[in-house]
Amino acid sequence: MTSYVGKLLRTRFGKGPESVSVFLSERCIVFHLRNFMGPVEKFLLTQEEEKAFRYTRELLMESLLPELSDFLRENTGMNVSEFYYDWGVHNASGAIIGMFDVKPADSPDYPGKADVHEKVIEVTAAIQKVPEHIDSWWVNPRMLAVFRQGITVLLEKEMVELGYTEVLKSAKRRLEKRMLEQDADAGIILNKTLTDLYADWDFNLDRSIVIYIFEE
Repeated sequence: MTSYVGKLLRTRFGKGPESVSVFLSERCIVFHLRNFMGPVEKFLLTQEEEKAFRYTRELLMESLLPELSDFLRENTGMNVSEFYYDWGVHNASGAIIGMFDVKPADSPDYPGKADVHEKVIEVTAAIQKVPEHIDSWWVNPRMLAVFRQGITVLLEKEMVELGYTEVLKSAKRRLEKRMLEQDADAGIILNKTLTDLYADWDFNLDRSIVIYIFEE
């Protein structure tokens, strides 16, 4: 599976990640990519063209995800209902998250879960509104997934209708990830050191996923 994903990314982007790690839970599958940055992308970032970098990746990912979905279904029997993805520009990393079932349902409790939810809700309410539903679960001992539903406000919906989805995502990523790191650092609550944070949204379904990755 990891070799297929690496090859698929290399075919689309011209350069694949140095490594692909795959992690599986009852709710999702996560592909964690390391050292995934081509020469052209590096040039764009040195020219402070992060917008062009993200726009190019969005186009390529939209064409790639149906193939990945078909591969998972045909070779593993996994039916992914929706995909999310985000990039760690600072360290050339990335995460692709496939959700199996996002119907509101509470995952098992873990120490600190209520406190993590409280902090994430505070950040979400400050930027958008209080989520209609929030849940979180450990994908593995180093990776925590936080799922939110019912967070999109009317202004955001209007921007999506007008075709400004990528502009909206770009602004939200900068603001929300910064606030999640500063004001909702799950590492402090869970007594762990945060190394990576990824966030993505599906505005049509009004859902979002956040992935915290901690040191071992």
